Amino acid sequence: MTSPLLRSAVPITESRLPLPLLRRGKVREVYEADRGHLLLVASDRVSAFDVVMREPVPRKGAVLTQMSAFWFRRLAGVVASHFVTAGTAEIIERVPALAGRGDEIAGRAMLVRRTSPVPFECVVRGYLAGSAWAEYRAHGTLAGEALPAGLQESSRLDPPLFSPATKAESGHDENVAFERMVDGLGRELAVRLRQASFAVYAAGREYADGRGIIIADTKFEFGSAADGTLLLIDEVMTPDSSRFWPSNHYAPGQSQPSFDKQPLRDYLAGLRAAGGWNGDAPPPPLPDEVVTATSARYLEAYRLLTGADLEASA
Repeated sequence: MTSPLLRSAVPITESRLPLPLLRRGKVREVYEADRGHLLLVASDRVSAFDVVMREPVPRKGAVLTQMSAFWFRRLAGVVASHFVTAGTAEIIERVPALAGRGDEIAGRAMLVRRTSPVPFECVVRGYLAGSAWAEYRAHGTLAGEALPAGLQESSRLDPPLFSPATKAESGHDENVAFERMVDGLGRELAVRLRQASFAVYAAGREYADGRGIIIADTKFEFGSAADGTLLLIDEVMTPDSSRFWPSNHYAPGQSQPSFDKQPLRDYLAGLRAAGGWNGDAPPPPLPDEVVTATSARYLEAYRLLTGADLEASA
């Protein structure tokens, strides 16, 4: 019998399942499985600079789903989550309407508890990179708040910084100060989210360090279950939500090689620098070699973090 994760090699840009579709995001479709559960289906769409590309990246959806499942299971003792299962056969057993649709969800679907999402992304930065480095270089701040002088690109931040962001379905997310989160959610919930984010990041960073990977920064999402329990939701420490750097190549003062969509970012950054793309939709066409290299990075990130090839994790 063919492994469900081998069947996931056929790229899917969009799922269409016989369930009520609640939302189609940048990467995932969210379906109602029953009154208390949702089905998250990760497509092979890829976004960079907050723009969704036309070309899918093979295996990407399965990597995001199975890596998140790995983390949800591993972190269960650190924080409660919405995770139920990412096993294709178990999902079909629990959701009979999906009978005969195994090839469409193979490896890329996750059954989760339904929650009311918190309207902020909880970003933890262990190193100064990306938009945080850009703001610091220009103003010496992060979300308008002063950081210590003399930091370099990719400097380690000790202790890590909690840097919430507003969510955006399209366009660019916005880094905001912690007090903006307090104003929106109340201090008690904002503090709980910050503490939970630090705890999850610390556990993930310690594990990844032992696998030769630096998790430079990452974003978490949380939601409230029907009984009020705060749960970790969406995806966790994947190449889409994090920067993964090989620890044996780490050198502060410059950008780092990474196990994420670096080939895609590098290609698009080169286009922008040459005036070939303004950074907004519509996206430029991607060469085959960029798509192939990006897929390889996702698969390598999965192998290094979990210790197994994707096909062995069905």
